Amino acid sequence: MKKMTGKLTDSHCHLHMDHYQKDRRKVIERARREGIALMVTIGIDLEDSQKALKLAEEEPDIFCTVGFHPHGAGRVTERDMEALEELAKGEKVIAIGETGLDYYRDLSPRETQRKVFMEQLELARSLGKPVVIHCRDAYRDLIRLMVEKRAQEVGGVIHCFSGDWEAAQTFLNMGFFLSFAGNITYPKAEKLREVFKKVPKDRLLMETDAPFLTPQEERGKRNEPAFIKYTYQLGSELKGIKLEDWIDQVNNNVHEAFPQLPNLHYNKRLS
Repeated sequence: MKKMTGKLTDSHCHLHMDHYQKDRRKVIERARREGIALMVTIGIDLEDSQKALKLAEEEPDIFCTVGFHPHGAGRVTERDMEALEELAKGEKVIAIGETGLDYYRDLSPRETQRKVFMEQLELARSLGKPVVIHCRDAYRDLIRLMVEKRAQEVGGVIHCFSGDWEAAQTFLNMGFFLSFAGNITYPKAEKLREVFKKVPKDRLLMETDAPFLTPQEERGKRNEPAFIKYTYQLGSELKGIKLEDWIDQVNNNVHEAFPQLPNLHYNKRLS
């Protein structure tokens, strides 16, 4: 594989989670050696979000989001939401999330998922920060809520997009970015790759969702940010764009999606 440059961004990972407790420092160093200049570690509940922010505050090239994943929506209290609001004011918090709807596992009542999602959408609006949205088997309800709550005024990212082209168009029309993870490399993901080809190049992000969704080339291993090189490589091939130009494009997209994100270490390419 061609040597990557120093502009790679992993726009969605979970580096603060216990999966990396024994070797987190080595994982971060491997990512940097692979040319990753910026990583966004994503919170999924209050305690988890606190860990995400702590890691982000310790590392200059790591930023975070804070929020409540739909799986745990049933446990979210009013006090939790108040605590999240305070946490979200941190300088290294660039978005609210991972929030959204998940009707595949249904680990929280759907009505509660919708309520907690809408509360976080309004929190993002009040703070002037975008949202990072998770959706699985719930596109119809998610889109309905986003339209009702004028989500286009908030903006953000549909993380690990796995829907069809119709859903993609709806999110794009609302001004959202679509982020694709390692599952786009899987042999059976042809439909997803076709959707990727249709999305305008200036509306795409790349992510690992590490430690989950390991790319095909490393399948069977714990995922980590360094493996995003495979997703970038495939993305450039699907778009018919030189790898260096594709990396530049995604970098620009990341900063459009997350306006509070500063440019880090992007002045020169790595040899």
